[in-house]
Amino acid sequence: MTTTIEFEKQTKELIDGLKSVCANYGLGNDGNEFKVITQVFLYKFLNDKYVYELKKLEPELAKAESFDEALKKFSDDDLEFLTMQISENTAHIAPKNLISRLFEQQNKEKFADIFDETLLSVAKDNTDIFSVLTQGGEKVVLFDNLSKYVTDNRDEFCKALVNKLVDFSFEHIFKEKFDFFATIFEYLIKDYNTNSGGKYAEYFTPHAVAKIMAECLVTEENVNNVTCYDPSAGSGTLLMNLAHSIGEAKCTIYSQDISQKSSALLRLNLILNNLVHSIQNIIQGNTILSPYHKQEDGQLEKFDYIVSNPPFKLDFSDYSADLDSKANKERFFAGIPKVPKSKKDSMAIYLLFIQHIMYSLTAKGKAAIVVPTGFITAQSGIDKKIRQKLVESKMLAGVVSMPSNIFATTGTNVSILFLDKTNTKDVVLVDASNLGTKVKEGKNQKTVLSEVEEQQIIDVFNAKKAEDDFSVVVGYDEIKAKNYSLSAGQYFEVKIEYVDITAEEFTAKMGSFESNLSELFDESKSLEIKIQNNLSSLNLNNHL
Repeated sequence: MTTTIEFEKQTKELIDGLKSVCANYGLGNDGNEFKVITQVFLYKFLNDKYVYELKKLEPELAKAESFDEALKKFSDDDLEFLTMQISENTAHIAPKNLISRLFEQQNKEKFADIFDETLLSVAKDNTDIFSVLTQGGEKVVLFDNLSKYVTDNRDEFCKALVNKLVDFSFEHIFKEKFDFFATIFEYLIKDYNTNSGGKYAEYFTPHAVAKIMAECLVTEENVNNVTCYDPSAGSGTLLMNLAHSIGEAKCTIYSQDISQKSSALLRLNLILNNLVHSIQNIIQGNTILSPYHKQEDGQLEKFDYIVSNPPFKLDFSDYSADLDSKANKERFFAGIPKVPKSKKDSMAIYLLFIQHIMYSLTAKGKAAIVVPTGFITAQSGIDKKIRQKLVESKMLAGVVSMPSNIFATTGTNVSILFLDKTNTKDVVLVDASNLGTKVKEGKNQKTVLSEVEEQQIIDVFNAKKAEDDFSVVVGYDEIKAKNYSLSAGQYFEVKIEYVDITAEEFTAKMGSFESNLSELFDESKSLEIKIQNNLSSLNLNNHL
């Protein structure tokens, strides 16, 4: 029997095979390669999930030597009846659009057109459930015309892709859980979700950070029927970890991100992690300028859990003036960061995201936000106003300061800010900056936390436990007295070790000190005399 490790290896080999095809047809390192890879991978995944569900419903299909031949014996009505019993988490694939049928047609003329039409047909048949919405209400369907991304040999390109898919099957791994698919997703997009220096640079949140955020947020048992939100969702790492901690069937995901690429990757992540029911809540758009999720009365929606790794330096100069409106006064209570004279200088857009998140929490809501560590100690400005509001409103749970280079793609030191609108008492501050092991990732250095270190942070934070030089538990009044600083190090006690000794031992020690001092003074006098004699022996006048 094939093990999970073997399946993981085989799945990664499939991904590598698809990338090899792209490279052979001129798409290696091309901006459109990720569309081809992720969409073909998704088509295969949805195809196999549909086949898997049909086999569960119909024993004849499950035991057939050739699934496709057995399926051809079913009437349209019988097949439609079977398909109606499949859950909405499964895409409906018409028999003509199955990979096996596509494979049968690979030697036909204009196969690239057949390939594209097949994927577009699958997308059309599943538009209502699997489409991502744009801010303006447009639906972004599952698949594009993929063959258009190569200029020559389109038929051979599409044939090569199908040949990579036909001998592989996902059917044996649909029972696997979050950890398996998280690993596969990270491998699938590892080359496509990096900071390329563009206007909308994306960063992949490290697993350790995502796990700590989720495990420190979801501390109650039997959490059910809750809403989870990320206003800068990226490819969804934080949301997936949060949903896994709660239970995928017990929460509904909401998100918004300005990047079309990120929204497409988030949809893929939701499908892999059995969260198809939330795809309708993925919005491609500008959260800060035009937040999409609203209540019936037009007010912004409130959420039970919010996670975010917001951009730290995103250029918002194009619309900063539009934010200074009466409607935004309450949301951006601490103010809107000034746009620097030079756009090369830092634009602290994360301060807008923090304020948006605070505004978007329910009365019992919780949040975890990745912030630059400088935010927790800034002595003035919007940073301090936000911290002051968190303290005075008693909605601060704590802070975890992470090791440097926890993100390999940025040298900015980061901390995790935890909010909890029900936390009226103690706040826990953790300094985890000395944990982790330094490793090289490409040209960059990265700090990696072990599982033991991750769990140490989680356990100390959730237990609100003070540990020497690692964590401290403080009250809101203490934070006020420290000028609203949220740095654990500023609250650590200075330790003075006292040793009990007898009067005789004290007298002996003092005698030893006096003896040593006398010897040092005598030596000093001897050196002073030698220096003076040496100076007097020099006839300086002869050298003038």
